[in-house]
Amino acid sequence: MPPPLSERYRQVAETLGRHGLGFLIGAAGLQRWVPFHRGLLGHDRREQPYSSPEHLRLALEQLGPTFIKLGQILSTRQDLLPESYRVELATLQDAAPTVPASTIVELVEHELGDSVSRIFSSFDVHPLASASLGQAHAATLRDGTAVVVKVRRPDVVEQVEQDLEILRNLAARASHRWEAAADYDLPGVAEEFGRTLRAELDYLEEGRNAERFATNFAGDDGIHIPRVYWDTTSSRVLTLERIRGIKISDVPALDAAGVDRSALAARSAGIAAKMIFEDGFFHADPHPGNLFVEPGGRIGLIDFGMVGHLDPPLRAHLGNLLVALARRNPRRVATALAEMTPARGAVDVAALSVDLAPVLDRYADRTLGELPVGALIRDIVTVLRRHHVQLPRQLALLLKMLVMTEGLGVQVDPDFQLTQVIAPYAQRLVEDRYSPTVLARRLTAASAVVLDLMAELPVQLQRVQDMLEAGGPEVHLRTAELDALVGRLETTTHRLAVAILVAAALRGLGDAAAATGADRHGLWHRLLLGVGLGTAGSLGLSLVWTTRPPRRR
Repeated sequence: MPPPLSERYRQVAETLGRHGLGFLIGAAGLQRWVPFHRGLLGHDRREQPYSSPEHLRLALEQLGPTFIKLGQILSTRQDLLPESYRVELATLQDAAPTVPASTIVELVEHELGDSVSRIFSSFDVHPLASASLGQAHAATLRDGTAVVVKVRRPDVVEQVEQDLEILRNLAARASHRWEAAADYDLPGVAEEFGRTLRAELDYLEEGRNAERFATNFAGDDGIHIPRVYWDTTSSRVLTLERIRGIKISDVPALDAAGVDRSALAARSAGIAAKMIFEDGFFHADPHPGNLFVEPGGRIGLIDFGMVGHLDPPLRAHLGNLLVALARRNPRRVATALAEMTPARGAVDVAALSVDLAPVLDRYADRTLGELPVGALIRDIVTVLRRHHVQLPRQLALLLKMLVMTEGLGVQVDPDFQLTQVIAPYAQRLVEDRYSPTVLARRLTAASAVVLDLMAELPVQLQRVQDMLEAGGPEVHLRTAELDALVGRLETTTHRLAVAILVAAALRGLGDAAAATGADRHGLWHRLLLGVGLGTAGSLGLSLVWTTRPPRRR
């Protein structure tokens, strides 16, 4: 069981104090938990003094699983931390003492409702790996299938929930007491971190993630997503098909096996590109330990606890950003980035575009397929940090995933260029945004919103009338003004009707253009498209004509 809450506050404060992070103690209001007589170092001494980033890493490691995970996530947030801190936090050791074998067996049997010997034909009580949240064991199902059984550590949920409460309180205090924190939504960061960590603790969620990846890559022989065995899975125990192969970063072993490393790097990047640009659902932790090369060159992927989601609005903003980057337009890049931020109204787009201009000029002589992704992301995020612009977590995860994918590709093949692989996917994303079907769908959706507003208008006007009759504020309208208002409403209704017809026509054309079959390029198909284009064009011209500004007399 976790210690009392007051004792845990003291542990946090003392650990920060031991590592010279007193400014964090003051910012978070933890002074009363650090008596002056305390302060012995809790880490090994060495001849070379520890740097501030090293002290932070050591403190997080000593505070346990919640803070280790916090450091690992912060290492991905280029918009929140300088590079020296991110590099150091990326080395956090997520290791923990092994849970006794008897405890593991008891937990598995309690969760699965039967004895280990009846569920598995073999179960190795010595873990393959032991981490702060859980540990993995090799096992064999009754049918002979080799599996890996992940078991969540006992009492870890209670400890994590206590630590999350502390982090929420510290974030709220720091936001009011620490000037440097005023530009960042620290309570929001703490809440988002809590959701992420709870998802990692739920092995049912990880199993669903694995199945979603398997569905997205169904029929792709170049990737192997392990099967989930739901009969032996719960929120605390996850049973997955075991992946065997060469660690993707083990270059000597790859060469000894005759693997084409250039093709391997391109294939791993293609998998990442599909996840991002086609599926909007990606593996957010593609480090070398999570990718294996099986006999035949197939890539096996494991560990689905941390994933990223790109919803349609964020994918649309990403498309805008890619177009702006391709055109080296600093104003459009700044606008696209501002639209992605949680507090978009607080971003000075003009000032941001001025600072982005020299960054884009640095890569002006390179095509989109030649851009160094990692360097470009680092340069842009450096500017964003200077302007105190905070990125949404999903975009931060995406940037981290791209940087890791590029680094892994170069490790496998020194001549690898990530943008050559992802450029076609990005181009399709941009083109799809302007396809007739998508444009028609967007226009139809906008028309539906306007129709709803128009439908509500009589009700709202009736409410205004009732308010006036009940003695509310007096409003004087002259007949001429009322006639003009009615005229504008009639004109708006006419334009709306035409816009809906245009949307419907474009939708029909998009569906027709996407149709397949023997008659796709036949005479009737071309005639139908021609008539449709003519009708849509006429309606569109009518709409343009009615929306033109009145001629000055």
